[in-house]
Amino acid sequence: MQAEIKNSPIAAAAFMVAAMALIGVIDNFIVYLADSIGLWQFHVVRSAMMLPIVFLMSVIGLGQFGPQRLWAVVVRSLLIATAMLFYFSALALMPIAQALAGLFTSPIFILLITGVGMGQKIGPWRVLAVAIGFTGILFVLQPDPADFDWKILIPVVGGFFYALAAIATRSLCGGESTVALLGGMTITLGLMGVAGVTVLHFFPMDSVDGPAGFVTRGWIWPMDEALVWVVVQAVGSVTAVFMLIKAYQLGEPSYVAVFEYSVMIFGPVFAWAVLGQGLGLWQIAGIALIAFAGSIIAVRSKA
Repeated sequence: MQAEIKNSPIAAAAFMVAAMALIGVIDNFIVYLADSIGLWQFHVVRSAMMLPIVFLMSVIGLGQFGPQRLWAVVVRSLLIATAMLFYFSALALMPIAQALAGLFTSPIFILLITGVGMGQKIGPWRVLAVAIGFTGILFVLQPDPADFDWKILIPVVGGFFYALAAIATRSLCGGESTVALLGGMTITLGLMGVAGVTVLHFFPMDSVDGPAGFVTRGWIWPMDEALVWVVVQAVGSVTAVFMLIKAYQLGEPSYVAVFEYSVMIFGPVFAWAVLGQGLGLWQIAGIALIAFAGSIIAVRSKA
């Protein structure tokens, strides 16, 4: 029997903002490991590092490692893993502000799926917040109809699958332990990585040097240059994703998802302050709109 789903919007928001602050920092360094290894190798090695940490979380009492409903955890794991493959691919090809903006079209998809597809009541303030956030996303992405770059759609596709995973976290996996969901995602990404490097071993593809070859690059050894960044990703991701999953278990998806917009502040500001990635005036305005959208939901969450 599935456990009763708790509802604690304040705790959910706090978990989500903390997770986004950590993700906004560590994901800036993907471009460094993408310079020398491939996407699939990255997920194999990162998953191998993450799994012992996830298992240790279970041992010290943070949650049961085994799922209660295996099929539900598998479905959710496949959705979130697919979203992450698109997102990490985008991080290697564009500034973090654009990759994040594409991924965080997910609240738009969540609103459409839960409101239109599932018939849930969505208040007018939440609709307004998502509309403002989406406008901010367009300011950051800056799509040019006259010279459209297909690459900006990569994180948007990730955003669609991310939305499905967020809904599944609450509707299918509300009674699962956070550790079980984190373990399922980690195992699934690792298996996808194994599949990717296996295919590229037997059917190698032409790959360019640098981050542009991230998706098409097979297994590279030794991986000394990338190893430290994979470790940063493994440890940081376990912590951040644990908090992210917990947030979706504690709050209704269309509410919690808006707080993910905060990563649009943490990620680009860190990239600007530490890595020297510039932000244009329209991008700064877009980030401000995204932050404003989150504040509307925080103040009028019951509307």
